Amino acid sequence: MSEQDRALFHKLRAHLMNFANKISTFRILSVPFFIASLIYYSADRSYLRFIALGIFIIGVISDAVDGYIARKSKQYSKAGLVLDPLGDKLLLMSAFICLSLKSEFPLRFPIGVTLIVISRDTMILLGALVIYIVKQEIKISPTRWGKLTTTFQMCSVIAVLLQMRFSPVLWWIAVFFTLISGIDYVMRGFKTLYALDNSRNSH
Repeated sequence: MSEQDRALFHKLRAHLMNFANKISTFRILSVPFFIASLIYYSADRSYLRFIALGIFIIGVISDAVDGYIARKSKQYSKAGLVLDPLGDKLLLMSAFICLSLKSEFPLRFPIGVTLIVISRDTMILLGALVIYIVKQEIKISPTRWGKLTTTFQMCSVIAVLLQMRFSPVLWWIAVFFTLISGIDYVMRGFKTLYALDNSRNSH
């Protein structure tokens, strides 16, 4: 590969990463509109439920797109490592909160389910903050359990927005993976901290 081709390749990869970050930013900015659609939803404004559904599905698709771009370019920017999971968490947490409190939905998330989802994400964020303070860096890498959790949480939200009868099955599966992935992340966090402590003691 010539120097010119190499420079063009790096430029293209940088453009792809910038595009992926813009997609993540768009997902974050869409959250207030999603929340507003659910807050103002009522029986005589049923179209707002489908607007919320459309925003959520666009968010799900955008998550898949920016993840695909990051994998294809084989490069993860520092901004992307923060924006991508932040967009997911904000969209999902707002969905679970709104869809558990909105009484206009006959089928809605039990408060306990929402508390489990929020507690797990809060615990992960606090753990990541502790690791960053101690190590002065952090590497966020989604696990298999984490991916399954996100998938079933997203499916649960879509099912509730569509008021599907099997919604409870999906949200209890989501709860199962939420608990498993939460335990997995805690164990990984302690392992990281213990490894750092041992490396310091060995010097």
